[in-house]
Amino acid sequence: MATKLVPYLNFDGNTAEALRYYQSVFGGQLTIATFADFGMTDMPPDGTMHAELVAEQFTVMASDARREDVATWQGTRVYLAFMSDELDLLTGWFDKLAADGRVDQPLAQQVWGDTYGQVTDKFGMEWMFNISNPGGWSQQS
Repeated sequence: MATKLVPYLNFDGNTAEALRYYQSVFGGQLTIATFADFGMTDMPPDGTMHAELVAEQFTVMASDARREDVATWQGTRVYLAFMSDELDLLTGWFDKLAADGRVDQPLAQQVWGDTYGQVTDKFGMEWMFNISNPGGWSQQS
């Protein structure tokens, strides 16, 4: 098995809603297991113990946070970053997340020659999009 990094997100009781939304944006196969599925009686029975969205390009996992963890959240400052040269694919994802969220930086060409933008989705997750310029970094003289 190849080594890969898989983001594991935590939500405040709305993991199933969030992952269904991400499935509508990115496509893929979604599985959701509740706390009741695992016989965990100290958690809300319909809460999400574990969810996994396997899209063509990546996998995202998530679960509902424990109450004591939510009470101490200070913000994660973690960004989910897409790096690709697929302009139409990444622009489409950016637009879908922005439609229900907030554009923090519009997609635009940057000084390094790539197209870049940032969006915060309706669940508060922050996404970065870097669409590579096939010519690489541009040099200014």
